[in-house]
Amino acid sequence: MDELKKTTGRIMAVDFGDTRTGIAISDPGRLLASGAGCISPGGIIKTADVIAAEARARCVSAVVVGLPKNMNGSEGPRAMRCRELAELLRERLDIPVVLVDERLTTVGASRYLDTTETRGKKRKRVIDSLAAELILQKTLDRLRGI
Repeated sequence: MDELKKTTGRIMAVDFGDTRTGIAISDPGRLLASGAGCISPGGIIKTADVIAAEARARCVSAVVVGLPKNMNGSEGPRAMRCRELAELLRERLDIPVVLVDERLTTVGASRYLDTTETRGKKRKRVIDSLAAELILQKTLDRLRGI
């Protein structure tokens, strides 16, 4: 988190998935996170390439990658893939790439979509972007001490 405090400007969040990867972007003042959609390039290397291109195109100053920890704090195979993605991004970008705990963000996104009665194909299109948005908003709030 200290790396993020040393930067200013937009932050991008990534909710990495095997099929779809959600993206969210903050405003320049780092108050609000906004979903920026999903990408599905196929494979971790292509995904890293697309995320890096998006980060450059959107002029972000840092990237946060959600780290899916188990409820007891341990890490499984999915966390290792996210660590691998973060390393690939560090190789492609000259900005901080930070892993952040994403426990319960997909659950939170799912509950929100339940309350808005978002179902079917529309739900699949937005859940990963919404999860990235929740990861980013949690990060922004922590940076501001909320």
